[in-house]
Amino acid sequence: MKIKVLDTTLRDGEQTPGVSLTSMEKLRIASKLDEIGLNYIEAGSPITSEGERKSIKEITSQGLNAEILGFSRPLNGDIDYCLECDVDAVNLVVPTSDLHIFDKLKITKDKLIEMSNSAVDYCKDHGLTVEISAEDASRSNVEFLKTVFLNAIDHGADRVCVCDTVGILTPDSSFELFNSLRDINAPLSCHCHNDFGLAVANTLAALKGGAVEFHSTVNGIGERAGNTSFEECTVSIDRLLPDFSTEIKINEIYNVSKLVARLTGVYIQPNKAIVGENAFAHESGIHSDGIIKNSATYEPMTPELVGRTRRFIIGKHVGTHGLNSRLKELGLDVNDVQLQQICDNVKILADKGKTVTDVDLQAIADNVLEINHLDRIKLIDITVVSGNRVMPTASVKLNIDGEEILNAGVGIGPVDASINAINSLDIFRDIDFIEYHVDAITGGTDALIDVIIKLKKGDRIISARGTEPDIIDASVKAYISGVNRLLGE
Repeated sequence: MKIKVLDTTLRDGEQTPGVSLTSMEKLRIASKLDEIGLNYIEAGSPITSEGERKSIKEITSQGLNAEILGFSRPLNGDIDYCLECDVDAVNLVVPTSDLHIFDKLKITKDKLIEMSNSAVDYCKDHGLTVEISAEDASRSNVEFLKTVFLNAIDHGADRVCVCDTVGILTPDSSFELFNSLRDINAPLSCHCHNDFGLAVANTLAALKGGAVEFHSTVNGIGERAGNTSFEECTVSIDRLLPDFSTEIKINEIYNVSKLVARLTGVYIQPNKAIVGENAFAHESGIHSDGIIKNSATYEPMTPELVGRTRRFIIGKHVGTHGLNSRLKELGLDVNDVQLQQICDNVKILADKGKTVTDVDLQAIADNVLEINHLDRIKLIDITVVSGNRVMPTASVKLNIDGEEILNAGVGIGPVDASINAINSLDIFRDIDFIEYHVDAITGGTDALIDVIIKLKKGDRIISARGTEPDIIDASVKAYISGVNRLLGE
């Protein structure tokens, strides 16, 4: 069965606290939604303001394939503003619960039906398609809800919608409610809110119960906890409900999600299904190994299905298979010994609470790949004492040609003291330190420090680098690395 999709990102989604879209931003979103196959686009509520009407007119003037709707109360004034905006249809919202009828509107049920019928007549007299949405339908008397719908259909309403306005349905009660309405002689639609985190589940249950259309917003944005998530619901239909399908180009879903996030400023939580940055990211060594062998082991769908790519996250849980895959993506080929050393260094860094970015990984790998395992000089330990009233003093323990040597030095700073402690040894006497550069390659006070130096011995000049969370360690390792290369040439 083909399911129709109504997008209300530009109306219900824009009611997210802090969100206000410009006319151009609304047009960009509407155009993209139309491009990927949305059947209906609720462009806004014309009664809101002159600016809102201008935005809606911009959309209706584009000749989009989707039916463009305006939101309206059952009032002729609201409908006139919809007509002014040249919309194709009206989402006519009629409260049907006792709470809304008696406490909000302060009218009788008979008066509510009269208002609804009159508004439908007015819309149809002016050539508008009508979808009548029963506000707070999930807390309404089902027989009265049917009465409102049947009256509206008799007056020409084209579609009817059940709104779970405060998100109180569960999948079971959603199915039961829609199943009890499935015999109504008009297409039945579902509009769910996510107050209990059940909007998508309730929408899928509604489809099984008889709904043939659902309302949603991109990224599930909206008032309070938001609306049914367009991407989650659409992909779930495609992958989990074999008897249902939509006309949506789901490989474009991620692009739409990012566009809406950027324009609304409502950014996506990393672990959000389908479009979150972690949705197709793997860190665990066991998972990465399985994914590399067969992606179905730990993914219910391929990332390409929704316009995504898979990522292997480098952290304390990484295994050599996932790490090697990421290194190859970075253009680095390593042997088994180098791979294990890079993996060990990654875990040391991650154990300190540092997120290992691609930049970090590149630096760690470069550092390992530059190591000459026949190095004459190896750093065993370094200790530095420094303070306002103490001249910086460093002691270093080195292994030089198999012999352990302990030496000390002072300097104008801790790095200078450390280098001086090394330089006083005979093996370093012909080495000239000609350039020193420091860069924090990732943000934060816990950033990896990348030290790049130039050293000279005779007429030979080489560059060397050290990459560590600590500037002293990075500097000393860069220096020793460079000296080893000069001595080995």
